[in-house]
Amino acid sequence: MDGHAHLDQVSVIGEAAGRGIGAQLLAAVEDWAKAAGLDTLTLTTFRDVPWNGPYYRRLGFVELDGAILGPQLAAIRAREKANGLELLPRCAMGKRLVELTRAAR
Repeated sequence: MDGHAHLDQVSVIGEAAGRGIGAQLLAAVEDWAKAAGLDTLTLTTFRDVPWNGPYYRRLGFVELDGAILGPQLAAIRAREKANGLELLPRCAMGKRLVELTRAAR
């Protein structure tokens, strides 16, 4: 998605919540993305729902400003709004998977 890995959905059954399974699933996606040569993982989620935005922030994701979204991720956000998912505020988030070298900074 816009040259980055994109996570569409991750779910853990309620009985298994709180055991780190979601974090393990995300780590597997990150490993896959790195192996594919992708340096960033993006997703869209509810900004304030505890197991959404705050959870992803704890795992190193940051909220992406709408003005810098690539066209594909911006289209996803537009579809979410058109489909009524903005009952609670949503956002796009991203996580850099590869540390930039000092020279590249």
